[in-house]
Amino acid sequence: MSSTLAEERVADLQTFKAAFFKALAHPVRIRILEELVHGERSVQELQSALGLEQSVVSQQLSVLRANNVVVGRKTGVSVRYTVRDQLVGDLLVVARQIFNNQLSGTQHLLRQLRKEHRQQSRR
Repeated sequence: MSSTLAEERVADLQTFKAAFFKALAHPVRIRILEELVHGERSVQELQSALGLEQSVVSQQLSVLRANNVVVGRKTGVSVRYTVRDQLVGDLLVVARQIFNNQLSGTQHLLRQLRKEHRQQSRR
Protein backbone atom coordinates (compact mmCIF):
# COMPACT_ATOMS: atom_id res chain seq x y z
CA MET A 1 0.00 0.00 0.00
CA SER A 2 1.36 3.39 -0.92
CA SER A 3 2.10 5.99 1.68
CA THR A 4 -0.48 8.35 0.17
CA LEU A 5 -3.23 5.70 0.28
CA ALA A 6 -2.43 4.92 3.91
CA GLU A 7 -2.55 8.64 4.76
CA GLU A 8 -5.93 8.95 3.01
CA ARG A 9 -7.32 6.04 5.03
CA VAL A 10 -6.10 7.61 8.27
CA ALA A 11 -7.65 10.93 7.21
CA ASP A 12 -10.94 9.15 6.39
CA LEU A 13 -10.95 7.52 9.81
CA GLN A 14 -10.24 10.83 11.53
CA THR A 15 -13.03 12.47 9.52
CA PHE A 16 -15.41 9.68 10.57
CA LYS A 17 -14.48 10.15 14.22
CA ALA A 18 -14.85 13.93 14.00
CA ALA A 19 -18.30 13.57 12.41
CA PHE A 20 -19.39 11.31 15.28
CA PHE A 21 -18.28 13.81 17.91
CA LYS A 22 -19.76 16.68 15.93
CA ALA A 23 -23.11 14.86 16.05
CA LEU A 24 -22.86 14.89 19.84
CA ALA A 25 -21.81 18.53 19.99
CA HIS A 26 -25.14 20.12 20.88
CA PRO A 27 -26.69 20.47 24.36
CA VAL A 28 -30.10 19.16 23.27
CA ARG A 29 -28.56 16.14 21.55
CA ILE A 30 -26.63 15.32 24.72
CA ARG A 31 -29.82 15.60 26.76
CA ILE A 32 -31.65 13.34 24.30
CA LEU A 33 -28.90 10.74 24.53
CA GLU A 34 -28.94 10.90 28.32
CA GLU A 35 -32.62 9.96 28.11
CA LEU A 36 -32.21 7.30 25.44
CA VAL A 37 -29.48 5.38 27.25
CA HIS A 38 -32.23 4.39 29.70
CA GLY A 39 -34.39 2.89 26.96
CA GLU A 40 -36.59 3.59 23.99
CA ARG A 41 -38.51 6.86 23.87
CA SER A 42 -40.91 8.47 21.45
CA VAL A 43 -40.57 12.09 20.37
CA GLN A 44 -43.48 12.93 22.67
CA GLU A 45 -41.82 11.21 25.64
CA LEU A 46 -38.56 13.03 24.96
CA GLN A 47 -40.40 16.30 24.52
CA SER A 48 -42.10 15.86 27.87
CA ALA A 49 -38.94 14.72 29.71
CA LEU A 50 -36.84 17.57 28.32
CA GLY A 51 -39.47 20.31 28.33
CA LEU A 52 -38.82 21.14 24.69
CA GLU A 53 -40.93 21.76 21.61
CA GLN A 54 -41.63 18.78 19.35
CA SER A 55 -39.89 20.46 16.41
CA VAL A 56 -36.67 20.94 18.42
CA VAL A 57 -36.60 17.31 19.54
CA SER A 58 -37.37 16.04 16.03
CA GLN A 59 -34.69 18.23 14.48
CA GLN A 60 -32.01 17.02 16.89
CA LEU A 61 -33.08 13.39 16.53
CA SER A 62 -32.71 13.82 12.78
CA VAL A 63 -29.06 14.84 13.22
CA LEU A 64 -28.42 11.89 15.54
CA ARG A 65 -30.13 9.49 13.10
CA ALA A 66 -28.20 10.85 10.11
CA ASN A 67 -24.97 10.12 11.97
CA ASN A 68 -26.06 6.62 13.06
CA VAL A 69 -26.01 7.53 16.74
CA VAL A 70 -29.69 6.65 17.25
CA VAL A 71 -32.13 4.43 15.42
CA GLY A 72 -35.89 4.63 15.13
CA ARG A 73 -38.42 1.81 15.22
CA LYS A 74 -41.89 2.50 13.87
CA THR A 75 -44.70 1.29 16.12
CA GLY A 76 -48.13 2.14 14.78
CA VAL A 77 -48.19 5.85 14.04
CA SER A 78 -45.21 6.77 16.21
CA VAL A 79 -41.49 6.11 16.12
CA ARG A 80 -39.54 4.92 19.15
CA TYR A 81 -35.89 5.93 19.33
CA THR A 82 -32.95 4.30 21.04
CA VAL A 83 -29.17 4.64 20.94
CA ARG A 84 -27.66 2.50 18.23
CA ASP A 85 -24.85 1.33 20.52
CA GLN A 86 -25.29 1.11 24.28
CA LEU A 87 -21.62 2.10 24.67
CA VAL A 88 -22.81 5.67 24.08
CA GLY A 89 -23.99 5.52 27.69
CA ASP A 90 -20.47 4.60 28.79
CA LEU A 91 -19.09 7.44 26.69
CA LEU A 92 -21.40 9.90 28.46
CA VAL A 93 -20.33 8.56 31.87
CA VAL A 94 -16.64 8.91 31.00
CA ALA A 95 -17.24 12.41 29.61
CA ARG A 96 -19.01 13.36 32.85
CA GLN A 97 -15.98 12.12 34.82
CA ILE A 98 -13.63 14.14 32.61
CA PHE A 99 -15.77 17.26 33.07
CA ASN A 100 -15.82 16.69 36.82
CA ASN A 101 -12.02 16.42 36.84
CA GLN A 102 -11.72 19.64 34.84
CA LEU A 103 -14.15 21.48 37.09
CA SER A 104 -12.41 20.17 40.20
CA GLY A 105 -9.16 21.59 38.87
CA THR A 106 -10.90 24.90 38.19
CA GLN A 107 -12.34 24.95 41.71
CA HIS A 108 -8.85 24.34 43.09
CA LEU A 109 -7.54 27.31 41.09
CA LEU A 110 -10.39 29.51 42.33
CA ARG A 111 -9.62 28.58 45.93
CA GLN A 112 -5.96 29.43 45.33
CA LEU A 113 -6.90 32.80 43.79
CA ARG A 114 -9.16 33.63 46.76
CA LYS A 115 -6.42 32.67 49.19
CA GLU A 116 -3.92 34.81 47.30
CA HIS A 117 -6.38 37.72 47.25
CA ARG A 118 -6.93 37.47 51.02
CA GLN A 119 -3.18 37.40 51.62
CA GLN A 120 -2.63 40.46 49.44
CA SER A 121 -5.51 42.30 51.13
CA ARG A 122 -3.87 41.84 54.54
CA ARG A 123 -0.62 43.51 53.40
